Amino acid sequence: MNNHSPLVAKLPSNQFDHFYRGGNRIGKLRKGPGGPMRPEEWIASTTTRFGQSVNGLSLLADGKLLRDEIEANPITWLGEKHFKKYGSSIEILVKLLDPDQRLPVHYHPDKKFAADKLHLDHGKTEAWIILDAPDGAKVGVGFNRKMSKAEVAKLVNDHNSQGLLDSLNFLKVKAGDVVFVPAGVAHAIEAGIFVLELQEPTDLSILLEWDGFAVDGDKDGHLDLGYEIALDALRLDPLSDAENTEIITRFDKSDNNSKRIFNSIADDFFRADYLAGDQTQIEAGFGILLVLEGSGSLEFENGETFSVESGDAVVIAHQAGSFTLRGCKAIISRPPLA
Repeated sequence: MNNHSPLVAKLPSNQFDHFYRGGNRIGKLRKGPGGPMRPEEWIASTTTRFGQSVNGLSLLADGKLLRDEIEANPITWLGEKHFKKYGSSIEILVKLLDPDQRLPVHYHPDKKFAADKLHLDHGKTEAWIILDAPDGAKVGVGFNRKMSKAEVAKLVNDHNSQGLLDSLNFLKVKAGDVVFVPAGVAHAIEAGIFVLELQEPTDLSILLEWDGFAVDGDKDGHLDLGYEIALDALRLDPLSDAENTEIITRFDKSDNNSKRIFNSIADDFFRADYLAGDQTQIEAGFGILLVLEGSGSLEFENGETFSVESGDAVVIAHQAGSFTLRGCKAIISRPPLA
């Protein structure tokens, strides 16, 4: 393959402007533009920004859209089993998040709400793989008490950011922590937390606050549904103790052993593995690889190799076959099993 295969491709940076600050660590890792208002990179994205036709889509090095290449050759890219179950949808969106300010309290609709109200095939269940975080950093996941729709609506209407923050259950996080966030669950991420995010392939966010951010929530915070309808997608109950246990996992970048990243709660949405050492063979299948450390190679079952180094984002087609990563530490993100 030697870095010129149509089945394995390094991806150029895909940062673009958002309503919150950040992006310089993404620029450093990915050799891209950085900040100050580009706090996200969408990696191997076949998903567009909400309400837009092209923005958000990933380009290949030759300038072609990855989405178009997959739609033209879905079985080559995704495999026959995946295609039979999901069609040409890759079923995931992978992002880097690098916020220099706290993300606003917000949530995402689930698949049923998205189908009923937005006529879309996916909601937005997501998960955060923490790559770096300041000491004492926290994320808010779910309410810390049972809320009512009227109570939340008043907090939103009053622009009561502190009241919303006070209602969340905050968890301390550090590098290597992983947090699965079910659709409908209100959440927030503090400034300085560097995240690799996996999610369903949509751009569906409903804001509960927006003061201090470059967005007008009254106009653009509710997916054009209005808050009376949009709040029906919000989970008002706290996560149970069992759920709080299931959503948290951990990997250690100092570990030289590969491991599965998520518990089974994520299986219907996405998969990810931390890859380290040279002994783990990865089965054939569509994947998005982000190299975290080192330089080395992907060695494929057909004997070909593909050189990689820290910061490379690589999209791998099913037809490329199984491979072993050598000399690097990386995370491979994948759709659910078909």
